[in-house]
Parts: sequence; structure tokens; C-alpha cells
Amino acid sequence: MGHLRFRCGRSSVHILHITKPENKLSAANTTKLFGTDGIRAEAGKFPLDTATIRIIGTSLAEHLKGLTGRTPCIVVGRDTRESGDWISRELIISTRAAGADTRLAGIITTPGVAFLTRNLPADAGVVISASHNAYHDNGIKIFDPSGRKLDEEAERRIENDIADAASKQNINGSVPPYEQTESEKEEVDALRERYLDFLINEVACDLSLDKLSIVADCANGAAYKLAPELLARLGVHVHAINVEPNGRNINLNCGSLHLEGLQERVREMKADLGVAFDGDADRALFVDANGKIVDGDATLWILANFLKSRGELRGNKVVATVMSNIGLELALCEQGIELVRTDVGDKYVLDELLRCNASLGGEQSGHIILPRLSLAGDGMITTLCLLRALRERDQSLDALAAGFQRYPQVLLNIRVRQKVPFEKLPAVQQLAQHVEEQFRSRGRLLLRYSGTEPLARIMLEGESEGEIKAAASELARVIQRDLGSENC
Repeated sequence: MGHLRFRCGRSSVHILHITKPENKLSAANTTKLFGTDGIRAEAGKFPLDTATIRIIGTSLAEHLKGLTGRTPCIVVGRDTRESGDWISRELIISTRAAGADTRLAGIITTPGVAFLTRNLPADAGVVISASHNAYHDNGIKIFDPSGRKLDEEAERRIENDIADAASKQNINGSVPPYEQTESEKEEVDALRERYLDFLINEVACDLSLDKLSIVADCANGAAYKLAPELLARLGVHVHAINVEPNGRNINLNCGSLHLEGLQERVREMKADLGVAFDGDADRALFVDANGKIVDGDATLWILANFLKSRGELRGNKVVATVMSNIGLELALCEQGIELVRTDVGDKYVLDELLRCNASLGGEQSGHIILPRLSLAGDGMITTLCLLRALRERDQSLDALAAGFQRYPQVLLNIRVRQKVPFEKLPAVQQLAQHVEEQFRSRGRLLLRYSGTEPLARIMLEGESEGEIKAAASELARVIQRDLGSENC
């Protein structure tokens, strides 16, 4: 990825050229299946068809056996989508047939599996979930013993094993039948309780939330039982909504992608605040008592100030992605806090958090990481930390969010014939530098190509909505003239 960064006072204008991801791995001409968030696809279709799932399970178990020199322990959990049952069953069967001791966590959040992987400890944790996607999609996300996502070398091995099996036409091998035992059902309850105990006794230690009224939108997903129970045990008066999963209603007009219902319910119930999780509860967004949205950027602002007041914001740094609003960067700067930006994806946020030993990072989407507590984003941990800030500062959510001014933002996509590096387009470069001058110190430009579609993407932020719309439109016109597709 080419990266040009232009200084402009306290802030920066960023011009990024992101090259198209390579679809084939040169080592074995193998299709790349793992993205930044595991494997994700439509359930029942490659690579989430029965045969391929069995190869994934076998490959993972054999890799772990070779790595540990013993019988590996694997813990498997899933969200509520209907395909999760048979996908987890195929993984359990294939990993056990390959010699692994595979344990079931049942319906549990993605960060819940990450916790169990390091707490048991297990050699790997597998989550069957497609996060915020609709029910017909699903995914396979794998954690290592630290709770981090599986390393790329192991992912490449699994991809190579899938390719080898296909080339040998040996992808439909037989596996023994499986039926969950009573002891396994008891273990599911025990593992779920182990995670809740961690949240209550370690994350929420000494935190009393008596008399607090919260509406919790659980997205008919993995947190539909866990979140209401967690909050109730801490003394919260909980109004839980979207807690009746049927396998197909996960994320359907609810949860962190659809906050309208939560906003309405918070105002109707006169609650202190609302929280919305996504399907696997690795992210959380909030709504204050007036129904105003408190997104991931605002949450980072609140937690950064809170941690700094306690002397716990290491290096006075916060890690966020290039998509976080410039208003966050400027507000943090006023408090003597540096915002370090990464590419989009919690994987990159975590890598940078660990590299610079920072204590807080996240994304605008509500995916917040606090490495001292978990190396995975955890919507319930985020909620508890936000509520601790609210309680210790004795302020409402809207008061805590004050001081962060969100700048207007415009996003444009331009369909292109080819992805020529922007630095090789003189007219685009010249205009981009003009935009940098126009919004010096109080604006930000992000110019990049989509990794999956023939699109150039423009994001521009500034104090005046009219000005940024005009500037972005002019930049889009120049890109369209130089690279535009005839099918636009």
C-alpha cells in the first residue's frame, strides 16, 4: 500500500492508495479465504459448505497437534443464526476425528470464546459467526491461546489444505456421527458462567449500578441472554429488546446497525441510556437519555478522558482507524492525547496497540479494544467500562460525551476502469493538495481504492458541510474524467 501523508497544522490530510488484494497465494496458487475477520461467506456455499468445513476442522486440529506435540484442546462457540448449529457440528466432528479434544461453548459472544481460549486454556478457540451480517451469511473466526486471531501462517496452511483436498478430489471424506451428550450440555452452561464471572468479578469489580435504567438491544444475537443477565446482576434495571432469536432475525432491523428502535425505546422508557450490540457482541454503540447516538468515536473520547484521569492511559495515546472523525483527533489533541491511526479493521488496531503499548483503541463502529482486559473487542466490556466512567464521574452519558465535536463528513464512490496509483495522476494530486490547503488543520481527506470492487473512495471532513461537499464533488469529477468506467 502506498501512503502519502501531508501535514496541516495539528492534523493531517491523508492520501492513501490501497492496491487491489491479491486473490492467489503464489506459494501454492491457493485461493485466499481468510480476511481480517476470519472466513466469511454465505452459509452452505464454498468455503462454508459441509465438505470444506470438515477440511478446515481437520487441518486446524492437525496443525495444533504438530505445534503442541500432544492432544490439542479446541473450544467452539457460535451465535444464533440457523446455520451455526450444523456448521459447529461439522467442526466438532472433524476436529475430534483428527484427534482434538473439542469443547462446546454453545451460543456465546465472539469475545466470550476469546476469553475462554486463554482462560481454560485452550490451544484454539473457534467462533461460528458473521458478526453484523444478515442470517444467511456465516463465518469461522479462530483465536490463538492469547485470545488474538489466528496467525497468518496457520491461516495459509488451512487454505493450502483445502486446495490440496480439492485437487485430489478428496474433499468429501466420511466422518463419524455426533450427538451432544448431557455432560456436554452441562459444560456449555459452565463455560458461559465462567465468562460471566470474569465480567462481573474482574471487569466490573466493585462497580454498583443500582437504580440505573438501561435499554439493551441484543440484536437477537449471541448476547441475547448474557447481556441482560450481566446488567441485572450488577443492579441495573434492564429493559431488554430483540432477545427472541429464531435463527433468521439476527441483526434484522435491530442491533448496532439499526439504532432507531433503541432511540425510541430509551425516550419512551425515560431510561438513563441504551446500548446496542451486533450479532456476536464484539461491538457496542450507545444512546443517551435524549436519544442521541454515542458511537465508537464518542466512546473512545469518553474512555480516553476517563483513563487519563486515573493515570491509566499509557503514553497518552489512543489508537483508531483512518475512518475515525477528525473531530475526535482534534478534541483529544486539546487534552494532550495523541490519536494514532491505522488501516480499517480491528486486527490492525490491535497490532498497533501492542506495538506502541497503548491501553485504548477502537473503531467508529463501536469495536473497542482495551488490551489490559481483552485482546478482542468486547461489547460487554466496553459497556462496563463506559458505565464505570459514568458512575465514578457522577455524570450522564451526554455530559461525558460533551467536548467532542463531530465534523461533517462526505463519502463518495467512483467506479473506475483500473486502479492507477493516485500519485501517478497529476490532476488528482494537484487537486488533492489544493483541498489540503483549503482545509488546513481543520479537515481531513482520505482517498483510496476499494479492496474488493472497482471503486475509488473519497472521504472528506471539514467544518462546513457545504464546502466539503463541493470539494469532494470536484475531486470525484477529476477522478471520473481520468479513470471513470463507461458503466458508471
